[in-house]
Amino acid sequence: MVSHQDEVNVRLIEDLTPRLRQKIEVERVLDHLDSDSVGDDEREQIKQKARNDGNLAAVDLLISAIIKKPHRPGWFMAFVDALWNSGLKYAAEFIQQNQTPEEEVENEYCVKLINILVPSLVEMKTRDVCSECYSDGLLNEDDKERIEAEVHNAGSRSGARELLRAIVRGDKRWFSTFLSVLQRTGHEPLYELIRGSSDCDDQGCNEKMCSFKDEPTGSDVAMESPAAEAAAEDSSSVEYMDISTTENPQDEDLYKGASAESKQESHCMDLSQPAGSDSEAATRGQETARIVLRDYQMEVAKPALEGENIIICLPTGHGKTRAAVYITKKHLDCRRAEGRPGKVVVLVNKVPLVEQHYNSEFLPFLKPKYKVERVSGDSQLKISFTETVKRNDVIICTAQILENYLERSNSEEDEGVNLSDLSLIVIDECHHTQKGGVYNNIMMRYLKQKHKNIKLKKEQQDPVPLPQILGLTASPGVGDAKTTEQAKAQILRICANLDASKIMTGGLEDFRKDQRTKIVHVEDRKQDPFGQVIKNIMNAIHVHADLSPTCDLGSQNYEQWVVQKERTAATEEDHRVQVCAEHLRQYNEGLNLSNTIRMRDSFSFLNKYHEEALKKKSPPEGDVIIEITDTERFLFNLFSENKKELQKLADMPEYENDSLSKLRSNILQEFSSRETARGIVFTKTRRSALALTQWIRENPKFSDIGVKASYIIGGGDQSVVKPMTSAEQKDVLNRFGSGEVNLLIATSVAEEGLDIPACNIVIQYGQLTNEIAMIQARGRGRAEDSSYIVIEVKGSGVTEKEVVNEFRIALMYKAINKIRALTPEEYNNKIKDFQLQSILENRVKTKKKQQKSVKNVSPSDVEFSCRSCPTPVCTGEDIQVIENAHYVNMTPEFKELFNQTENTSLQERLLEYETSSYISCKKCGRRWGSMMLYKGIQCPCLHVKNFLVTVNGKKITKCTQWKDLPVKFSPFDYAEHANQVVSSSDDEDM
Repeated sequence: MVSHQDEVNVRLIEDLTPRLRQKIEVERVLDHLDSDSVGDDEREQIKQKARNDGNLAAVDLLISAIIKKPHRPGWFMAFVDALWNSGLKYAAEFIQQNQTPEEEVENEYCVKLINILVPSLVEMKTRDVCSECYSDGLLNEDDKERIEAEVHNAGSRSGARELLRAIVRGDKRWFSTFLSVLQRTGHEPLYELIRGSSDCDDQGCNEKMCSFKDEPTGSDVAMESPAAEAAAEDSSSVEYMDISTTENPQDEDLYKGASAESKQESHCMDLSQPAGSDSEAATRGQETARIVLRDYQMEVAKPALEGENIIICLPTGHGKTRAAVYITKKHLDCRRAEGRPGKVVVLVNKVPLVEQHYNSEFLPFLKPKYKVERVSGDSQLKISFTETVKRNDVIICTAQILENYLERSNSEEDEGVNLSDLSLIVIDECHHTQKGGVYNNIMMRYLKQKHKNIKLKKEQQDPVPLPQILGLTASPGVGDAKTTEQAKAQILRICANLDASKIMTGGLEDFRKDQRTKIVHVEDRKQDPFGQVIKNIMNAIHVHADLSPTCDLGSQNYEQWVVQKERTAATEEDHRVQVCAEHLRQYNEGLNLSNTIRMRDSFSFLNKYHEEALKKKSPPEGDVIIEITDTERFLFNLFSENKKELQKLADMPEYENDSLSKLRSNILQEFSSRETARGIVFTKTRRSALALTQWIRENPKFSDIGVKASYIIGGGDQSVVKPMTSAEQKDVLNRFGSGEVNLLIATSVAEEGLDIPACNIVIQYGQLTNEIAMIQARGRGRAEDSSYIVIEVKGSGVTEKEVVNEFRIALMYKAINKIRALTPEEYNNKIKDFQLQSILENRVKTKKKQQKSVKNVSPSDVEFSCRSCPTPVCTGEDIQVIENAHYVNMTPEFKELFNQTENTSLQERLLEYETSSYISCKKCGRRWGSMMLYKGIQCPCLHVKNFLVTVNGKKITKCTQWKDLPVKFSPFDYAEHANQVVSSSDDEDM
């Protein structure tokens, strides 16, 4: 039965909840509540709520758990004790109503006063003040450790902010104690500043304290004393500490969720919220989050705030994007104040980054004051991109979409977008602004117009407006540089491509934390019977096809050799060598897999390949016969004869590769030696990522120590392994962030850009990288006491590459320092030279491309035949093009040449078409392409790489894309084919 006192306490907590939300830090309180107060499941839910939605939302969940019935004896005091023991003494006093209303009001005013004086208070000697506050009981051990860590990682000023947030949650005498600490630590000016502003005596705030009651709020309050006025004026110059970005600052609530009486504008920082609670703002609907920049972020952002084009170079996880959001906000604010339109485009190079930047960064910090939208290849908005740009202030998109619409405007075919429509372009991962990249195509338009503007000014004509450029990167890289001068030239070239006036690093080398680095060498197998069987099969194929390889089986050189043999054989219509080369490629891959993952995974891969190859020879209809040549029969029998032996050897763990053994021991060691472990294993291929994940899940040793693995791979369709969608990637990352998954097995997709929580274990497993990817991968291990481990895989050369990368990273630091030492005149001259060189090279390239793009070959002079058998398929006259992208053959003769087979893994649905099956040669079973349903019409869509192409009697050795052909094919006539379909339907109905 519920006691009367319990009911009173519940009502008390409910009534005080709006104020308690501002005084409680969930993580700290949970540490002091036992499982009887908050169950384990509830505890995990609350922690996850804090991680995903912020402290305020988590407090609500915590309070609901505390007051939930039935109540155990002593539940209320257990909650009070938890508040007190976690250092939230003011909240403990508050909930016990140990304060008079006057004392509560006085405390609120003291908090507001500290808020006003923050610009001056952050100049304190933080370490000294922290030590004294700890001695006087204002801070507990957790507070002290957090503040000291903040000073170490982000500087004294950031540590001071953390200290001020902590002390205002102390007991009710915090103000007078803090004054005493300032006096004892030699901060007499700050002591006098506060006393002069507050009229408080040393014993605390009394009725004489600056009484703001019934007085105007906001900046009027700050002007009540000369000292406070000076501090308020000073705050305008350091507003970057923590700014309010609401459209009406006077409505900003210092204590989110507090009563209207407690509302007051904050010009500096919100002491009522724990640091890092910005993510909570994303869930508050139309309420705008507050931007907090650390000192080094403000330092690197400063030139951009003054309108300069710059590159911000900060390691992964150090807030490049947050600085870009701040610059974007200030840019739009300034242009609006000046009565000029502002338009910002944020460019990314991967589709998942569009949603990430939109949801986690730009939307929470800019809405509702500014309209923010995102557009990617997955979005229907890409069709109306021009209108999207017109209607919004900030547009986040993949770079190719902007390039497409800039080209539209240039060709004047459709309404596009001009660079002059934009006022700021933010380029994420800007080290990709190099030859051939889409970023560079956009910036080449910029540079050409910039130099045209110089000519226009000389002719006293108005120049075309160009946007400000802001580049973001973790590392500019040094390319193939071998000397400091070459590295310097490479970085200057990127600066020139981005028209950057300087590269801002904020002391890049200072961010290199003491990360444990370990290179793990592996031993060759003493016996490799599984690999030997595969090599015996490959040698038998060599004999059958009269092939004599000059390189080791299983090597990258062998892969290149066999690919060239396949192409030559296809051109010469040598079916025997061609089909043998295709099988040899698969066996070579099987050897590589057996050196990386389990032998059983390698066997599974080879077995699946042969099952698929046999399936191609099995027609969907029983009355159709697909030819099997003597060579194909030999290859199928060869695998069949060795299949049982391979399968038996694959299940013998004593023959497994040493790399896998080293990976297992390192994961077990790292996870068992840490209280909380979170790691990433980088691997080369999607197939190995899936296989390693399965291996970990099936091994009980991993589950015994709490390893929970999942994989994350790319979204492109260039691999035979099914790609991950953006939603699937996001789901894995969310589970990784919540702790449901604590080990990611990732391809290179996770090295760059994606918002992955800090890890303390990063393993490169046979994954070759350059110095840029190495810095990004290491940056994933940004948690304290992290490990970076490189595990060798036979034939990968990964350990040698890591040594080279270390050398290039050192070159990069030296080169950047040399660049920053250049005088402005020297720097500008070098940038100008590189830009002129790029423009001239682009002109030559464009001219060659125009010559190459001349489609002067008649379609009737182009012939297509099956790449795997000599079956003639069609001529160029039979090919029609849909939307400049899909090449189809609608002739009745062609329909007699292929089989159609459903393939669920092929299913793709876009705006006006979908594919759900593939088409293959009736004679040999080779896949030719897919069946596409376009606006209700079945269209056989051809992939040119599956055909042998002859132009004017000359065979094309390598043709992988339709654009490689010097032919202009006829456009698809939808009306004509639609009429044929309708007429055919009418005939069937009669």
